[in-house]
Amino acid sequence: MGSEAELPYTLRATDSHWVVAFAAMASPCEILARCRDESDARKVAVLACAETARIEAKFSRYRDDSVVQTINRNAGERVTVDDETARLLQYAGQCYELSGGRFDVTSGVLRRAWVFDGGEVSPDADRIASLLECVGWPKVEFDDTGIRLLPGMELDLGGIGKEYAADRVADLVARLAPEGVMVNLGGDIRAIADVPEADPWTVGIEDPDGKAVAIGQIDLVNGAIATSGDARRFCTVDGVRLGHILDPRTGWPVEDAPRSVTVISDTCTGAGFLATLAMLHGPVAEAFLDAQGITFHCVR
Repeated sequence: MGSEAELPYTLRATDSHWVVAFAAMASPCEILARCRDESDARKVAVLACAETARIEAKFSRYRDDSVVQTINRNAGERVTVDDETARLLQYAGQCYELSGGRFDVTSGVLRRAWVFDGGEVSPDADRIASLLECVGWPKVEFDDTGIRLLPGMELDLGGIGKEYAADRVADLVARLAPEGVMVNLGGDIRAIADVPEADPWTVGIEDPDGKAVAIGQIDLVNGAIATSGDARRFCTVDGVRLGHILDPRTGWPVEDAPRSVTVISDTCTGAGFLATLAMLHGPVAEAFLDAQGITFHCVR
């Protein structure tokens, strides 16, 4: 990996910065960078595309050759993992503990019981109960060098993978754009500036109803933004709209959750975790976020 041909991009200049655009992780991606010249901007593009492609190839559950699928395929057996994978799994375990079991990277199997295409569904309670037998981070045997899932269990790092990639890419390319860089991987955003009083980037908050006009804006210099919501993936049960975020303790979507939660934090992994966890708190999402002492925007 690492060549321009592996992840095509476009590069254009504006009056104040360069824009790198590409597609990855089933999302439109963009890097805004205040570089000295086109040469540095192209280096930003190559680094960003290569690192994004590397992380997607390594941790996507949609690729048969990924680390995640290797672990899932060998459920019941111990699989040796490298240091990077171990660190990401350690973080997943911390998220489970901090969330009281609400954030669980083994809960992806529950998607087999649900269809979130906007239509009416009739959930099969017996199937959900059966799948819950294969959910639960405490059932995983994991240490710094290896992991063993129980037969039938699966890992899905979709809840932290794109956010991790945004942080990694921003850290890599920041040295080439000291006056400011912003990485946007499908709405997961990380900005870094290494000079005092750098100009902020202005980020719009998307309307969960899909309207073209932003419902708010955030000025960001150093930090991260992540949004969780039901704008594109939801279903209805007995006429009640339910988002795609499932509570791993029950196997059901969370009722009375906000339409969207946008969180501003130091890192994208942290912002993404808090945004998802807020959704999982349903009717008390705002109270939960207030208690964290962070900046956020909720849409009901």
